[in-house]
Amino acid sequence: MELSSKIYVAGHTGLVGSALVTRLRDSGYQNLILRTHRELDLTDQAKVERFFSEMCPDYVFLAAAQVGGIFANSSQPAPFIFENLRIETNVIHESYRCSVNRLLFLGSSCIYPRLAAQPLREESLLTGSLEATNRPYAVAKIAGVEMCWAYNRQYRTRFLAVMPTNLYGPGDNYDPDTSHLVPALIRKMHEAKLSNTQEVAVWGTGTPRRELLYSEDAADACIFLMQRPDTEIDFFLSSEESPPLFNVGFGVDLTVAEVAACVAEAVGYGGSLIFDLTKPDGTPQKLLDTSRLSSLGWRATTTLHHGLAQTYQEFCSRLFERSEDVALSSREG
Repeated sequence: MELSSKIYVAGHTGLVGSALVTRLRDSGYQNLILRTHRELDLTDQAKVERFFSEMCPDYVFLAAAQVGGIFANSSQPAPFIFENLRIETNVIHESYRCSVNRLLFLGSSCIYPRLAAQPLREESLLTGSLEATNRPYAVAKIAGVEMCWAYNRQYRTRFLAVMPTNLYGPGDNYDPDTSHLVPALIRKMHEAKLSNTQEVAVWGTGTPRRELLYSEDAADACIFLMQRPDTEIDFFLSSEESPPLFNVGFGVDLTVAEVAACVAEAVGYGGSLIFDLTKPDGTPQKLLDTSRLSSLGWRATTTLHHGLAQTYQEFCSRLFERSEDVALSSREG
């Protein structure tokens, strides 16, 4: 991937997409192709076909997706499968049609069976039943992996699939109805701190284990893979036995209760944490085996303590900017 290469980052305003853009620019890549959802609806096949024909990118990072936490997945299963299938089929097919050098498809660790042996290896894919609360999303992501693999086998494309563990970081979604574990806890505890609320409810029993990865580390892993010479990853791209799949994680997991305590420390919340047993736990454990990626020379470096501090700082900065905008609008009005 040369510094002059035309690189399309699909979903560049999202958590990983924005981190990808920052990392690419910091590394000297300036020929980036970026489109907002308003500028390019990736679910529209005709518009995606026209975009690829006009822009002819050399490399594609497919980070665009309909995403959300356990509540959003449970309450809105239809768009999680419908929208994601449309996005990935359009972008992957047009990448093939326009002879993109390499594509990286960003998935999720929820593709693995609910009760698969820990840590989760890439070979665990399709060996058991999925977690019910996010099955439609997981099936869509599995379809993306299979599509990359099918096109590699039939058309000799060079498409990769990356499955990160639970992500958090600057630019995350803090909506109470659609956010994931860490941003949901950050917002709850920040609001509780401001209102002097003495208790914060955490969904479930607090016993499920979660591995957390800072979004900038995830972006770094994606770029690392796209920069690998063909000789290093040919085996994974051309295999008839297993998909071109790489797990990306930190290598350590915590209970949800421990994660909540870490978030409370980062936010500076001193109240009590209670666990809402009426809410689902989700998958009991999702720790990834990252030996396939580490064998190429990559490891995550951002500790949870540092990552949460950076994330909360950015969260507060966004709130401050929003309040400043509201005040300015009020004065102008």
